[in-house]
Amino acid sequence: MILQNNELRDTWYAQKSTIPAMEISLYGKDIATIMKRSITPNQIKQNNRSLIYHFIYKNRKVSQQDISYALHLSRPTVTANLSAMEEEGIIFKSGLIDTEFVGRKASAYSIVADYRIGIGVEILKKEIKMIAVNLYGEKLHRMISLLPFERSESYFKAVCGKLIEFIGSFGARDNQILGIGFAMQGLTTPDKQSILYGKILSCTGLSITEFSRHLPFPCSFIHDADSAAISELWVSPELTDAFYLSLSKHLGAAIISKGMILDGKHGHSSTIEHIQMQPNGSLCYCGKRGCMETLLSLTALLNDGEELEDFFLKVRGNDLAAQKRWKIFLSDLSKAVNMLHLIYDTDFILGGYLAPFLCEEDLSFLHGQIREMTPFPEPSDFLLISKMPQHNISIGAALPYIQEFLQEI
Repeated sequence: MILQNNELRDTWYAQKSTIPAMEISLYGKDIATIMKRSITPNQIKQNNRSLIYHFIYKNRKVSQQDISYALHLSRPTVTANLSAMEEEGIIFKSGLIDTEFVGRKASAYSIVADYRIGIGVEILKKEIKMIAVNLYGEKLHRMISLLPFERSESYFKAVCGKLIEFIGSFGARDNQILGIGFAMQGLTTPDKQSILYGKILSCTGLSITEFSRHLPFPCSFIHDADSAAISELWVSPELTDAFYLSLSKHLGAAIISKGMILDGKHGHSSTIEHIQMQPNGSLCYCGKRGCMETLLSLTALLNDGEELEDFFLKVRGNDLAAQKRWKIFLSDLSKAVNMLHLIYDTDFILGGYLAPFLCEEDLSFLHGQIREMTPFPEPSDFLLISKMPQHNISIGAALPYIQEFLQEI
């Protein structure tokens, strides 16, 4: 069959190059006929536009020739799409690029990374942390405001006022903002519109409308541990399965399965912080004693008023008392990891505020402790340090809006 329409032909070749052999065999000789009958001209144009945009996004800086060759699209189709997207303001000419062709260097195209912006907010007991990220998840601006949490109208208005001020401080327009994600120390409902369980901040039942009524942007809640895990998935797209431990002021975790965060049937999957390790131990905020939270949170590790940086200066120095505290913490962590690893045999990622301070010596100690406890031969390849320890919670709160935009464009 000869395909008369250039756009249809381009779509056929572009999609043919990405369809697995098994799927091609299912369509057989009639795939072109099926596509011609079922895909409208507008869908074809949108498909080509999406293919071109995502190719530019992935490769950062490309020429027309690169796009045409890689996607099996005709030069006129590529040229028309580039012109339209450049006029729309979502891509721009980013200099020149060397090609194999003789003559002038080709124009290079890149996406406008701040065409749309996601905002992430981490709500803490004594402060809020705000961050703006571009379409690559890269930090554009960040601000911390000392604002003690309280469940009051004045507090919600104050937070939103700080956000409006923050967005204005780096010159963003309202139509650039995709949405605001609020990372909370609490479990959220599946629709991300309210807090299912929030003992730390006494915010159980809190509705997102308390914030969104004061803001002209879409808003949603996200559990802070899930937010950190989303950041990890963002910087490690090859990651499919893992158990993410958020070792921050409070302990948290997230189960990553097939590249997705598992919420569980009732919304409290991976809440390991409330697994009891010492029945007669310290009191947890949940009301029970000896939970993992009381052993493996930074609140449990640090003395009152002690900063993490100062603690590790002592640990890496010659402070025997600090080193003893650290060894006890690592020993408890090894017990927890061993127990969880026996349940879920996968990679374990150590993240959260603690991650930047971990070193190979700490991992070696953990592996040694785990080998003494586990009944199985235990290789040293399952325990990893987070690739994105800095600002991971606030960035992760913004990323779902970025991901949604990229899926729809």
